Amino acid sequence: MSTASLTAQQTANHARFRVLRRIFSFPGFLSALLLVLAVLTLRNRFDDPDMWWHLRTGQIIWTTHAIPLTDVFSYTSDQHLRIPHEWLSQVLIYGAYQLGGYSGLMLWLCFLTAALLLAGYALCTLYSGNAKVGFLGAMIIWLFATSGLSIRPQMIGYLLLILELLLLHLGRTRNARWFFWLPPLFALWVNCHGTFFLGLVIGGAILLCSFVNFRIGPLVPSAWNSRTRQMLALALILSMAALWLNPVGVKQVFYPLNLIMHQPINLSQVEEWQPLQLTDGRGLGFLAVLGSLFLVMIVRRSELFWDELLLLVLGIGLAANHRRMVFVFGILAAPILSRLLSPLWDGYHAEADRAAPNAVLIAASLLIAFWSFPGLKNLTGQVDRGSPVKAVEFIRTHRLRGRMLNDYGYGGYLTWAAPQQPVFVYGGGDIVDWNGVVDEFGKWATLQSDPNTLLDKYRVAFCLLAQQSPMVRVLPLLGRWKVIYTDDRSVIFMRAGAS
Repeated sequence: MSTASLTAQQTANHARFRVLRRIFSFPGFLSALLLVLAVLTLRNRFDDPDMWWHLRTGQIIWTTHAIPLTDVFSYTSDQHLRIPHEWLSQVLIYGAYQLGGYSGLMLWLCFLTAALLLAGYALCTLYSGNAKVGFLGAMIIWLFATSGLSIRPQMIGYLLLILELLLLHLGRTRNARWFFWLPPLFALWVNCHGTFFLGLVIGGAILLCSFVNFRIGPLVPSAWNSRTRQMLALALILSMAALWLNPVGVKQVFYPLNLIMHQPINLSQVEEWQPLQLTDGRGLGFLAVLGSLFLVMIVRRSELFWDELLLLVLGIGLAANHRRMVFVFGILAAPILSRLLSPLWDGYHAEADRAAPNAVLIAASLLIAFWSFPGLKNLTGQVDRGSPVKAVEFIRTHRLRGRMLNDYGYGGYLTWAAPQQPVFVYGGGDIVDWNGVVDEFGKWATLQSDPNTLLDKYRVAFCLLAQQSPMVRVLPLLGRWKVIYTDDRSVIFMRAGAS
């Protein structure tokens, strides 16, 4: 072998060694731990009520090759026009089901959650310059993410939000060309979830703060040069143009504003849109993160960048008003806290790392993740416990006819398991908010109105309700309703004279 060939072979071997050493590193082990954490967190979170109507919508798009532009699930909406702002995510959800059924859906959820945590770990590590503190940041993201880890399009939206923050950081600190990944990101994002609008707000806020060049106490400006600023501005303009690459056009671009301004009932009555409770676990975590931020700044006399302050204010405002937005708060706050804590913790030193023990720990972590993944029996059991499976079978076998009034939490499952039976209400709150059905149903379900008024207005023939519903105790007292089915979860009432 010639000297040149030997040198090339040695170079290739050295490159492979470096790759393996990077994989079997301490940060690699921490990444494997995040994978295990994702699986353990999700193994009992399969049956989300909204998963089913997203799955059914994806099935319709998959099989018809057309995106429904009207509501096809509830008879109360009278086929109201709807904005398919999550259509691509719904197709991906159904694609996972096509590949593996319930197991495919769970694998989709585990993959998205692991990707979200790993991307968060990368963001916090790069932002803080400390792989150990970056892991703490990833744990903060995990804590607040537990409020929304489910098989829903929001998972893709939050992952893309972290990727946007990564691109913004890389473009500012390494090469401004990273900014030009933002337009394709937003072209994908606008078709997956409404959080794209939040992404635009964040990009605009960072661009705005790049013009600030003065200091007030601990608030300091970031170091921006004019070329980097100009390239970010251009990338954001192109990103706004990319939003029009959607099947609806202007209505899809402005859907998030429609949600905020024209769906007050949906925002006020759906639990996840309620204000954050500071006395529960995530509320206490919210206070702990804010307390840690201010404590570090006071004790260490740390500096806070203007854009960090703006993102913190945005995250605090969203989380305080809507508990589902605590997810966003975690994503925005974790990198900032990681940077402030970085000097307090010795960083990772690759030269002192030991690949062999890391490899063993990574292998053990992967085995734990594999054995922790729930089997089909487990997933089916979760569906049985969380959805009216037996009641739907009764409706099907007894061929119940006429209009059905269903419990709000059952609507999503019914769109999937009984597509031939239009529902009264389901989790697609934008539709039933616009026509007032959510408000009517909320007052009916909480006994704030005459029960007969709603039932007669919509000519309801039978009701499928959860056992804990107050109306289960009221309907028998009305005289016109009789129980025709009951189990440990659900009750079906039939109107006298209906068949």
